[in-house]
Amino acid sequence: MPEKMNAVGFYQHLPIDDPESLVDVTLTRPTPSGHDILVQISAISVNPVDIATRKNGEDVTKKPRILGFDAVGTVVKIGPDVSLFNIGDRVYYAGSFNRPGSYSDFELVDERIVALAPDKLDDAHAAAMPLTSLTAFEAMFEQLGIDPKNLEVNHKKTILIINGAGGVGSIATQLAHYAGLHVIASASRPETKEWALQHGANEVVDHHQNLINEVHNLGYQNVDYILELNNLDNHWDEMVELIAPNGKMSSITSNQKPLNLTALKRKRVTFAWEWMFTKAFYQTDDLSSQHEILQRVAVLLDSGILRSTLNQTISGINAANLKKAHKMIEKGHTIGKIVLTK
Repeated sequence: MPEKMNAVGFYQHLPIDDPESLVDVTLTRPTPSGHDILVQISAISVNPVDIATRKNGEDVTKKPRILGFDAVGTVVKIGPDVSLFNIGDRVYYAGSFNRPGSYSDFELVDERIVALAPDKLDDAHAAAMPLTSLTAFEAMFEQLGIDPKNLEVNHKKTILIINGAGGVGSIATQLAHYAGLHVIASASRPETKEWALQHGANEVVDHHQNLINEVHNLGYQNVDYILELNNLDNHWDEMVELIAPNGKMSSITSNQKPLNLTALKRKRVTFAWEWMFTKAFYQTDDLSSQHEILQRVAVLLDSGILRSTLNQTISGINAANLKKAHKMIEKGHTIGKIVLTK
């Protein structure tokens, strides 16, 4: 008789208030093969990508789609090709977009996108970190090409992080500060502005105002880097104006209207997308870099250089609690991360 497990999923894309938007289900516990490890999950966090994936689309599935892109748990079984982990290891990871996720008792995940969880963080604080850390790390140090060790150069550089108090922004401000950059973060409310300052921002601007004026009022004509985490369509023209010649920009949000890339030509500006799931989705040659990034993040967390962005914990991983978390994120006023624990 196959072993069973509890999970939370959906069969069709529905508003969160619909009773069927997220439902409790019982599934067969999966068995690892290849590089997969089977993780017994103890804590998960909820991300905007969960909400977007649940809401958007018209397809109806016979099998439930299991979301969840952050987890902490214990390795209970390993595939024959696994070399990085042993049964009993406590791990954390963000998983893959095209596989069943962490809204579940157990999850299969490729060892090459997993790392040992930070020793000094409990499950809730660790579960808040993988997706946002990977996104911020890749955007900052891969897409923007910033060398975190080159402090002498970085001290002369300025970065604008749009939406500095969100999940990714809260890590990006810390990483930018760690790299020695002068960090300008955008936020719109007193509490989010204070959060950004507490997480590494040197100065704060209001993204509900004209960002060009906001940055100029701080005494900066241009910035060397821009990391866009909020609304690319709304901020594109401001970004084009504010970026310095030879500057670099990266975004994690989608555009709904055409972007005028020609506007960047005269300044010879680089623009790059960041999607944390690319490496696992396409099984790229640098897939294992996510294992290495999470290892580095764990060291930074254990040393106190990075702080967990956990802001709220809900006890119990079930459909009712996940609906609560989805509703909170959909309102657009959350600060930091929401974590659910067993």
